[in-house]
Amino acid sequence: MKRYLYLIRHATAEDGSFYLPDFDRELTPEGIIQAARMGKRLSDTDLKPDILVSSSASRAFQTAKIMAEQLGYEIDKIETNPALYDGGPKAYMATVNLLSNSYEHALIFGHNPDISFFAEYLTHADIGQMNKSGVVTIEFDGLDWTEISARTGKMISYKHPKE
Repeated sequence: MKRYLYLIRHATAEDGSFYLPDFDRELTPEGIIQAARMGKRLSDTDLKPDILVSSSASRAFQTAKIMAEQLGYEIDKIETNPALYDGGPKAYMATVNLLSNSYEHALIFGHNPDISFFAEYLTHADIGQMNKSGVVTIEFDGLDWTEISARTGKMISYKHPKE
C-alpha cells in the first residue's frame, strides 16, 4: 500500500511584536487567500485526506482550517499537536510514526525551519526553505507509518503560491 504525506507550511501571518506572542500570530488577508488557493489546488487533485494534524499555533491551525474547508474535511476533526510548534523535526517524526495504518493520506501543518528540514530528511530532496503555504507531497511505498524514517520517502511534488 502506498501512503502519502503532505507537509504544509502555514500561510503568511502578521508580524510579531512585543505585545503579540509568536504563538498567537494570525494569518493576514494575504495569508488567508494563499491558504484558500493552495487548498483549492489540492482539492482539484481529488485529494480526500484521512487526517489533518496541525501545530496548535494560531497561524498553522488557521491554515489547516481554511484548507480543510476546500478539501471537504470536517474542521472539528482536525487534530492539534503542540509539539509541532518549536518541537523540532523529531516532533514531526513522532507525529508521523503515530499515525494509524488505516490512513493513506495525511496532512501535517507546521512551521519553518522544522517542516522544511523534515521534508528533506524524509526524501533527501533539496527543498530549501519552504515558502509560506507551500505543500510538499511525499510518497511511501509499502511502509507502515511506524516504519517511516530518513530517506524512505519519494518527493512527488513541491507546490507553493508563488508558482
